[in-house]
Amino acid sequence: MWGRKGKSTAAAVESGELSPLKEAMHAARIEAAERTSVVVDLRDAEVARLELLNEALDPLFADIPSEVDLFDRGVSRGDTPRLWIDAVAHVAMGRDKRMYRFLHDTRIGRRVLAESHEIADIVKAVTGYVARRLIERERALDEDPEFITRIAKPEAARTVRRRRRGRLGALVVGFVLGVIALLLATLLLASYL
Repeated sequence: MWGRKGKSTAAAVESGELSPLKEAMHAARIEAAERTSVVVDLRDAEVARLELLNEALDPLFADIPSEVDLFDRGVSRGDTPRLWIDAVAHVAMGRDKRMYRFLHDTRIGRRVLAESHEIADIVKAVTGYVARRLIERERALDEDPEFITRIAKPEAARTVRRRRRGRLGALVVGFVLGVIALLLATLLLASYL
């Protein structure tokens, strides 16, 4: 019990004889370790493929004007590695880990915009998506050309003021709660003495 080996177990280990259960557990641990290394290798391969696609997209994103901040491209290395194009569109690998899937999250679910084993096909699909997003932005700005100049500075200043007030409020509430806790502790200590 508690990690101590009995005399019979220690003797069996020294003589090289293990119970069938211990042998099976040892084999299962080895299999699990091998599966884990295979999963890690597959994930690394996915990330490498997505990074190749990311490099192929460099010329496209170099053409986007610097004042356009619609796109935030990057590879995330989570349980499912993804190449993010913007906040709602990304490329992930298919089930076979060789097919690229260009996906778009919408209010009603996820749509597959393109699937292919070829990087060139996905680059073409991403190029079309980026072009559509840029046209949407242009149309929105054409409807109200003063929008960016009118909204940007006042809205930014309002947001900064709200954050400052929130931080100051949190500081005051924390100070008041600390004083109350100190008073209660003092009263409790005085009642016990």
